[in-house]
Amino acid sequence: MRCYLHTFLLCMIFVFFSFLYVFNQLASTLEDRDGWTVKEHGIPGRKSHDTGHLLRKRPGLEGLRDREEGLDSERSNSAVKAESRDERSHLAVVACGPRLEETITMLKSAVLFSKKPLHFYIFAEDELHKSFRNTLESWPRRVRARFNSSIYPITFPKENAREWKKLFKPCASQRLFLPLILKEFNSRQLAAMAPEHEEPRIGWYNRFARHPYYGKTGINSGVMLMNMTRLREKFFKNDMTTVTLKWEEMLMPLLQKYKLNITWGDQDLLNIIFHHNPESLYMFPCQWNYRPDHCIYGSNCQQAEQEGVFILHGNRGVYHDDKQPAFRAVYEAIQKYQFGDNLETSLLRPLETSLQTTTHTYCGRASHLLTKRLKQSIMSVQQDATQRRR
Repeated sequence: MRCYLHTFLLCMIFVFFSFLYVFNQLASTLEDRDGWTVKEHGIPGRKSHDTGHLLRKRPGLEGLRDREEGLDSERSNSAVKAESRDERSHLAVVACGPRLEETITMLKSAVLFSKKPLHFYIFAEDELHKSFRNTLESWPRRVRARFNSSIYPITFPKENAREWKKLFKPCASQRLFLPLILKEFNSRQLAAMAPEHEEPRIGWYNRFARHPYYGKTGINSGVMLMNMTRLREKFFKNDMTTVTLKWEEMLMPLLQKYKLNITWGDQDLLNIIFHHNPESLYMFPCQWNYRPDHCIYGSNCQQAEQEGVFILHGNRGVYHDDKQPAFRAVYEAIQKYQFGDNLETSLLRPLETSLQTTTHTYCGRASHLLTKRLKQSIMSVQQDATQRRR
């Protein structure tokens, strides 16, 4: 009997210290919540307009388009916008290391094809701030009049900052903390992302993941629509405790639990979060996050087949190598285009010529999908310019 009692007491002590550890992790996260010191570096002479949705993406080639609830495809163009009360669209990007030129090209594409004014939120390493400011200020005055910008330092919670920064790729996990840094937004949706794969037979999560993931094939976080207000207010279900947790309370314990089982960093954490909270995620179609995965083995994005590509996501470095020359051709066409030149003769036609040399690849054979919406956008921009001159 004494032996059983002794064993029982040891078990109780073990359980007590286990609860103490979990409680300590959550408490540490709560303490970090007030540890944010973010200084905004805006372009001189510009005022911020900080209401609306936020759409963001890893640095790469993308744009903005009009967004009503439900992603109204009838009003779309090759860029993506998020509706706001002041009619301004909000785009956040994260840039570290050699990502300056790639991020500038992506912002350029947004300015070229957006019909509404924009606000850029640029999170970058300190040594890149001057280059961002100088480049944006060097654009023609009539172009600068169409956007505001705010430049922020890369910011993580004081504790565990080094661990967050090196997760997956440098600074990629910064997006997880945008709801805690950008507190100006007043939006109507929580979050939206596209599926990781359309075809389960070539899906990664359903074949290899060692952690929970969203839906049948997981979600890809390269392009995200985020409602900061609801993300901060919601209590999330989780598999760490029976108690629902706020966003900032959940992140560090989640990383500690799964860090040995995740491959794609912050994207894996988002999959885990929305696996337990599927009602909080809006899934937008694959043409809003079109990647080499959608054409490398043959076309498998049906919506892009019907309507064309809205946002091109150049993951795996395809804008800079020869693995997917069709993607690189689009990137370089935007990069080389000079503001003020004719969009059709100086952008579209050179791009179509370059794409003709890529038909030896599957993505090259589907290159008409990459220009379908672009043609419509250029036509729309030119019509607007003609009307303004009347």
